[in-house]
Amino acid sequence: MSQTSLETIQTLVTVRDYIRWAASQFAEAKLFHGHGTATALDDAAALVLHTLHLPYNLSESYFSARLREEERYKIVDLVNRRIQTRIPSAYLMHEAIFAGLAFYVDERVLVPRSPIAELVREQFTPWVTADQVQYILDLCTGSACIAIACAYAFPGAHVDAVDLSADALEVAKINVAKHEVAEQLSLYHSDLFTALPTRKYDLIVSNPPYVAISEWQELPDEFHAEPEMGFTGGETGLDLVIKILVDAADFLSEQGVLVVEVGSSAETLQTQFPEVPFYWLDFEQGGDGVFLLNAEQVFAFYQLFKEALN
Repeated sequence: MSQTSLETIQTLVTVRDYIRWAASQFAEAKLFHGHGTATALDDAAALVLHTLHLPYNLSESYFSARLREEERYKIVDLVNRRIQTRIPSAYLMHEAIFAGLAFYVDERVLVPRSPIAELVREQFTPWVTADQVQYILDLCTGSACIAIACAYAFPGAHVDAVDLSADALEVAKINVAKHEVAEQLSLYHSDLFTALPTRKYDLIVSNPPYVAISEWQELPDEFHAEPEMGFTGGETGLDLVIKILVDAADFLSEQGVLVVEVGSSAETLQTQFPEVPFYWLDFEQGGDGVFLLNAEQVFAFYQLFKEALN
């Protein structure tokens, strides 16, 4: 350990000291924060509290608690690794919070951070009637955070979760076991809809790869610690999105809805399909680039989507 780290451990003693110090270190290093935390202070608090096995909503009265020497070493080591590697804190902690739930994550999956979490907590109201939802499909599931959150939100529904990455599905299996939803949730190794059973879904939700290759190349280092497969959607970012729009027509129930996050490619999508009445959802807790179409709209524009695919 460096002399600086030893001096830090000798000088800083409380939970508050280490959160403040870590936040200052992150700010000075000009780290990027966008993987479940929005600021250097948020990132520091998450890392310190997780290392100490303390809840993220810890009462302020505990922030003056003194740390044991071994706890100080662990925090300093993680802070230094975060700065030196530019790896998101979620990977260092092997944990990310999504829709109020804790998920295991590592470099095989993207760090959960989709604004779709807000929709899940609200049971996609008013777009679906919760007690009438029987089948839910999560495409490009990754860690299975959306699928598992849906299982909690719709306890009477069955959830299918799909990913093309075998590595991602291994992480998804860990989370299915962690949350004990194996009886309610099925995982499929599939290229979108290709390996799914013949079934009509009342809700299809997806956070697919939607970043244009040129845009991905310019992203901060933290994003390049994540699997490229989870990011890039071809030259325009829309390759998989258009496939989903085409094939969803065969899998939506008559009253079903399709919800897809396209993030920074939202303008490109709307420009390519100016006739399509994409409903762009608003989020109280931040985020954008998520559209909703009902089954009738998906059916109505099927031919247009198919022509774009070809």
